[in-house]
Amino acid sequence: MAKIPKPGIDFAGIQDNLKAQFTGLNSNDPPSWPALPRYALCVAVTLVVVAGLWFVWLSSSDEELTAERGKEVTLREDFTKKLTQAASLDALKKQREQVQQYVTQLEKQLPSKAEMDALLSDINQAGLGRSLQFELFRPGQVSVKEYYAELPIAVRVTGRYHDIGAFAADIANLSRIVTLNNLSLVPAKDGTLTLNTTAKTFRYLDNDEQALQRKAAGAAKGNKK
Repeated sequence: MAKIPKPGIDFAGIQDNLKAQFTGLNSNDPPSWPALPRYALCVAVTLVVVAGLWFVWLSSSDEELTAERGKEVTLREDFTKKLTQAASLDALKKQREQVQQYVTQLEKQLPSKAEMDALLSDINQAGLGRSLQFELFRPGQVSVKEYYAELPIAVRVTGRYHDIGAFAADIANLSRIVTLNNLSLVPAKDGTLTLNTTAKTFRYLDNDEQALQRKAAGAAKGNKK
């Protein structure tokens, strides 16, 4: 029986064919190239474009990632602060209540505009109750501050040393705030003393007065600008 020859693959021929397709190519006229170089060029260009887009996308993604990490740090810090505030919320509420109570007590010590006459009468009665002789009792010009008004009163009384001291103590113990300023004691010929002082009392502003003060403060700031 005759043997059937096995078909062989001509690798040398294939290699020569491939080399021939890539030989003598005109770089200015790719469409005229053989099929294999044309396909290889298309694949190479595609890979370059894809790689360029990939790196551009990675660059923008890296910037976004950095920005998001920065936001994460800020959010963590904000969360920590709010968590601390939440933990101390009850204590802050108690402190707020204490401050409000303290402010209320102070407000009670400040008379209103309608109560000023009664306070002036109390100061006068404190002196008369200690057997002091008033030589001067003259309210001055009211000085209006942001939240309160200050009224100075020029006072000159004559009496014994202990009575003058008791008068000063009575002023300090009044239910309203009254201060004695610029104190001076002058001895008289009969052995008594003359007290010269400026008594200052304070009252809180009503709503209309506070509105006027805020308006005036706003106008002053506007003029500075």
